[in-house]
Amino acid sequence: MILTYSIEEVTPYLNWVYFFHAWGFQPKFATIAQIHGCDTCRAMWLASFSETERSKASEAMQLHKEALRMLHKLKVEWKLQSLFRLCEANADGDDIWIEGIRFPLLRQQSPSSTNAPCLCLSDFIRPKSTGIADCIGLFASSVSIPNEDRYKNDDAYLHLLIQTLSDRLAEAVTEKMHEYVRKTAWGYAFNEHLSIPEILVEKFQGIRPAVGYPSLPDQSVNFLLDELLDMKKIGITLTENGAMQPHASVSGLMIAHPQAHYFSIGNIGDDQMNDYAKRRGFSLKKIQKFLQS
Repeated sequence: MILTYSIEEVTPYLNWVYFFHAWGFQPKFATIAQIHGCDTCRAMWLASFSETERSKASEAMQLHKEALRMLHKLKVEWKLQSLFRLCEANADGDDIWIEGIRFPLLRQQSPSSTNAPCLCLSDFIRPKSTGIADCIGLFASSVSIPNEDRYKNDDAYLHLLIQTLSDRLAEAVTEKMHEYVRKTAWGYAFNEHLSIPEILVEKFQGIRPAVGYPSLPDQSVNFLLDELLDMKKIGITLTENGAMQPHASVSGLMIAHPQAHYFSIGNIGDDQMNDYAKRRGFSLKKIQKFLQS
């Protein structure tokens, strides 16, 4: 299913902490996005910082103002879409079988904490041995602007502003899509009543591991997702390394298990690396390249 959104619909889901982080600002400066836009409120926010931090806070205020201006200026040009699919799935060891396609995964070799198990995402999917099908969600989201490169040579600052906003908008689109999936399309959390700030700190049931992140570090997973999603439906193409174009794109899995949580795979030993390469059908050298992407 394809969902298309407007800037106005997804801007409330934009995580300003990560936007400001991309510009080298600490999280406390992202609070500018939470205040009323009147001069009095802005002055009070600025005065809440020490004299040594006020200059940095003023920079953050100006950046936020310019970001909002850019969102308004390009709201007609920006194309925001998300594609998702709900599939029958079952776990088989460290693999998930999705609609007949084998989806090999990696497992931790060092637990996250004392007495904790070494986790794999397949642990949160019903085992094949039960004979009962489970469900998993697949997604890809993208934000693009026609002729974005026109800013690259003319104004490096504006180009970077557009890139960082696009990245955050792609995540915001995904966040809004995931809320719809949980409450309506999949419906496992139909009675969820969370504020957007609560959603942004992931108080909902389930997880949404993205390709390239710690629990799903292999970028070649995008080729498997593309088989099941056909990402070109929303204009996403893959490079030979599995990277997505446009750059402001995100893809991954949606898992509903109430105990599912994020974790980092960490170091991968030679034994697992060799086994994983065989399960993926790639040479050891090629799979190592994907994991380093």
